[in-house]
Amino acid sequence: MVRNRGLLVDAARSAFAESGVEVSIGEIAQRAGVAKGTVFRHFASKDDLLAAIMLELLDRLIETADGLRDAADPGEALRELMTAGVEALAADQAFCEVVGKPSLQNAEVRAAIERFAGLVEVLTARAREEGAIRDDVTGTDIVLLLGGIQQTAAPVLGAHPDAWRRYLALTFDGLAPVHATKLPHPLPGNLQTALAAEG
Repeated sequence: MVRNRGLLVDAARSAFAESGVEVSIGEIAQRAGVAKGTVFRHFASKDDLLAAIMLELLDRLIETADGLRDAADPGEALRELMTAGVEALAADQAFCEVVGKPSLQNAEVRAAIERFAGLVEVLTARAREEGAIRDDVTGTDIVLLLGGIQQTAAPVLGAHPDAWRRYLALTFDGLAPVHATKLPHPLPGNLQTALAAEG
């Protein structure tokens, strides 16, 4: 049972990454080498399958952020987290397609996002205190920038898979306190509040 679930999640991740979220349950079952009914024994709907993929990705990001929480260099820790985050998003088209859509309605996904956002806020606050980034950047800004960088590079990722690194570097320059001008329109400190309109 656990093996089949893992096969299904792996098959769905690759299918969604290649073809987007419109891929059929039948194709996912075929890729996993199981019957279509097996998919529904593990996941009541495609939305549940998407949520499982999102949770795996969020768990990896949470683990990365947690491991960087007490790093000796707060600025470098934030850069490392952002690099890992954008790289993960750039490699997983399906995740980006469903952010703010059905998976945000999943309670486990929302809880994982909240936990990740909390860790990002800790890393961002440490980087601010160290003077490594401008003093008006919040953890919410950082979380939203992860998806924004991926989306900026998305049109050219097929031909240039590492193009996201260019836009991440531009973002790092924008986060630097040197020559910074005051940011307009402050966002709520809490990511869930910032995303409330998507609910």
